[in-house]
Amino acid sequence: MIRVLLVDDEELIREALRSLLEREADIEVVACAADGRSAVEAARGQRPDVVVADLTMPGLDGLGVVRELSRVLPDCAVVILTGYGNPLAIRRALSSGARGFLAKGAPGTALADVVRRVQEGNRYVDPLLAADALTAPPSPLTARESEVLLAAGADGVVKDAARALHLATGTVRNHLTTAAAKLGARGRVEAYRLARDHGWI
Repeated sequence: MIRVLLVDDEELIREALRSLLEREADIEVVACAADGRSAVEAARGQRPDVVVADLTMPGLDGLGVVRELSRVLPDCAVVILTGYGNPLAIRRALSSGARGFLAKGAPGTALADVVRRVQEGNRYVDPLLAADALTAPPSPLTARESEVLLAAGADGVVKDAARALHLATGTVRNHLTTAAAKLGARGRVEAYRLARDHGWI
């Protein structure tokens, strides 16, 4: 039996994913979490074989979950779910230890198949996401600026980014200010939205 932990900040999506996976005789959903921090704690307790996590969440996002679990539960496979192709996020997720990257619009049977693949030690990147990533325009941001924007999240929380990336809060603020200026944004929240919409984070 493959033990799965589901992570998404939207309850309807969590329940839909649970319903899809619980139809499978060889998969058991052992826990659900609404954010990254709760997911890491649940994973410590439940020790799932696979974690399926949304890419974009407040606080600790999907990439943060990958980094934390690669440290505390290195044998746990992580599948990232997202609604858009993002070359930087795909590269970072896979380099951080994620084994799967799946579009939220994928067919219902695809998730179970990917869970099985990654649990066996394989990697999988959804072809739809890979195609989107290839057409994304070049980013004006440095890799560090993109990383800090992503870690700060949709709410632009400096402390979350500083904690996740092991940086001083002043350093995070400077990167966020520079990123916002490059994107012509009025602040870090708008900078995050613009960078996300263009596939740069």
